[in-house]
This record gives sequence, structure tokens and C-alpha cells, in this order.
Amino acid sequence: MRRSSAARARTAVLILLAATAIMLLCTYVAYTGLPYLYSLLGTEPDPYWKQAIFATVFFILFVGCVGAISSLMSKRHMIVWDMIQDAMRRIAKGDFSVSIDLPMDEKDRLGTIVSNVNQMAVELGALEKMRQEFISNVSHEIQSPLTSIQGFAKAIKQENLSPEARLRYITIIETESERLSKISDNLLKLTSLESKHHPFEQIPYRLDKQLRNVVLASEPKWLEKKLDMEVELEPLTVRADRDLMSQVWINLLSNAIKFTPEGGTIRIGLSAGEGGRARVSVADTGIGLTEEDRQHVFERFYKADKSRTSSGGGSGLGLSIVQKIIEMHGGEISVESRLGEGTVFLVTLPLETQEPGA
Repeated sequence: MRRSSAARARTAVLILLAATAIMLLCTYVAYTGLPYLYSLLGTEPDPYWKQAIFATVFFILFVGCVGAISSLMSKRHMIVWDMIQDAMRRIAKGDFSVSIDLPMDEKDRLGTIVSNVNQMAVELGALEKMRQEFISNVSHEIQSPLTSIQGFAKAIKQENLSPEARLRYITIIETESERLSKISDNLLKLTSLESKHHPFEQIPYRLDKQLRNVVLASEPKWLEKKLDMEVELEPLTVRADRDLMSQVWINLLSNAIKFTPEGGTIRIGLSAGEGGRARVSVADTGIGLTEEDRQHVFERFYKADKSRTSSGGGSGLGLSIVQKIIEMHGGEISVESRLGEGTVFLVTLPLETQEPGA
């Protein structure tokens, strides 16, 4: 409100200064031009008529200057408005490369509109690029298991196929079907989370107990790979959606187990951090990430391990879902990693100020 009042005050001052300058210019022209005109005519009217003629000439010059300036300003405004309308028509047709290249003062209302149109075109262009990449990635991820299912389904039709080979092909078809179903489920889940209509019930509960339960539930997986599990958990309470947060810890721990070689170590820690926040770390001694992978690891469909096969890898949506869930809870997630040295995922969440009743 203050900024708007200041802008109006500046505009009023500028108008006053411009009007004063025009009046001085018209006065000077009339004052110096009329005596020259009288000398050319060889006659000079009496003082009364001289004043009347001076006032008339001054008025004509002043009105003419103001009219000329207003005409130029109106014409410029019309040109700008035409450019804005043309830009909006192009944007409506899907052309987001629009840019109104005019030197405009963003403090001026018209300049603000031009700036907003340019910014809108840039943001819509970025959204369109993301949409196209999303469709391309979805098509690729779905096409891969479908192609595999189609190929092995045709192979099963061979009459001379051995029972062992037939069973192997059926197992592959089953695995690819499950993978296709998982991709679909994750896409629906991510869409639901981003729509802000996903069921979201926050209750206070002990985060350390939830983490310990997740570790125990995944025990067969890390025991199978002979991994050492080091767990240090402070008794801390958070207010969150228990089911959604459980998905977060399951995903982070599953990734740690998957990418840690046999005999490695996984460390899970929970402590109270600064600013009344819980600090959860999931660290492993696995294959690690390159700097490029680390920067893109939360992007949809991004797979850091390019060597993963369709049967052994995920869809690249897990960490995107994890990040979205954490953001919904007012938390943050970051990753630290070096290739060949392991990875650490760090999650911070607001602590509950009161202990749960039960």
C-alpha cells in the first residue's frame, strides 16, 4: 500500500514538472516570437491587444504541445497493447517462445503487465517442457515391460519349448507385469500427492519406534546380503501421517540395502537437531553417486544406476515420492554421496512439542 502511494506521488510530481516545463517553453516561444512577427508586419498593436494575442498564442502552443505528447503516448500505448494481445494469442495457441522486447519501466502499470506476460510465457514454457519429458518418460517406462511381456508371450507359443524354459518365460512375464503395476501405482500415488487431495492425517507418534519397526521388517533382506545394521535412535515424537512416513523410511532403507554390496554397513540415526527438528540419517557404504547423479536423484524417472536392467531396477519414482511426502510435512531431504564411498540421505522434520497421550 505504501509503495503504491509513493508511486502515485512520484507520478504526480513528474506530471507537474512536465507541465511546468511545457508552460515555460510556450511562454518563451510566444514572448520572443510575437515581437519578431510584429516587426515583419511593420505594425504593433496597443498593449491590450498585445496581451490578448500573447495569451491566445500561449494557449494554442500549450494545448498543441500537450495534445502532441498525449497523441505520441497514446500511440505508443496502443502499440504496446497490440503487442500484448498478439503475445497472449500466441500463448493461447501453445507458443511459449513469446517475448515482448520493449524497454519498459516496471514501476509503470503497462511495464508491469509486459513483465508479467514475459514471465508467464517463460514459466508456461518450462511447464510444457516438463510435461513433454514426463510423457516421454512414462511412455518409455511402460513400453519396456510391455515389449518384454509381448516377446516372451510369443516365445511361450512355441510347441517344442522345454518345460524349464516355459516356466522361466512365465516367471519373467509375471515379474514384468508386477513392475508395470508398480509403475502405475507410483504414478497414481505421485499424482494424488501433488493434487493435495491425498488423505493426510497427522498424529503425534514416536518416530524412533517407527524406524526400529521398519529396520526389523526389512531384516530378511539385509541379513541375506550379510550387511551390518547400526542403529542409534533417540526417543523423539513427531506429528505426521504415520503411513506416508513409513513409505519414506521403507524406500530409503530399501535403496540402501539394494546398492550396498555384500558385507557392507548401513547406519540409521535419529537425533534432535536445531530449531526443534528431528534429524534422521540413512547412510550406507554402497556404490555411491556421481556429482551429476546427486543433483538429479530426486527427479522423476531419474535412475542413477544406468546399468540396472528392467527386471532389476525401479521406475525412478521412489525418491520423487519421498521428497513430496517430506515436503508435505514441512520437512527437508538432502543427499551427500561420493562415487564408490557410499551415500547419506538426511531428513529433517518438525518435532512435536507435546508427548502423545498413548
